[in-house]
Amino acid sequence: MLGAGALLALGGATAPLTGCDLFDRDEGPPPGPDPLEPLAAEARDLAARHRAALAADPDLAELLTPIAEAHEAHAGELARLTRRPAASAAPSADATPGDRAAMLDALREAEQRGRETAAKLCAEAPAGRAALLGSIAAARATHVEALR
Repeated sequence: MLGAGALLALGGATAPLTGCDLFDRDEGPPPGPDPLEPLAAEARDLAARHRAALAADPDLAELLTPIAEAHEAHAGELARLTRRPAASAAPSADATPGDRAAMLDALREAEQRGRETAAKLCAEAPAGRAALLGSIAAARATHVEALR
């Protein structure tokens, strides 16, 4: 009986406190999306494209594996920087076995678009982020050349 009375008293005492906003502190609106989130998604997509091409043509492993790994590393670093968990990339269906030239052309075009995105963000970024973005833009430019 005493235990039940204590629980009732405790429950009755906390109800008014929650109404006073003691336990529900409003920290303000949640932060908006980080401008680097699309670049992280693009890095995951590029990695998935290279992995799909590799699955379609395993003879390209020496060329495509390091590029896919670079994109995965970029996605991880961008996730750390934006403090957003790194989402896994959806498998890409762009690669079909048998047409190596078309597959490499598509990868090169995707890398070129990615390089342009990273370069634009680098030019607009605060100094603390510009170095990483410049590195990503340079890596993507290198990937364009490697895929020639």
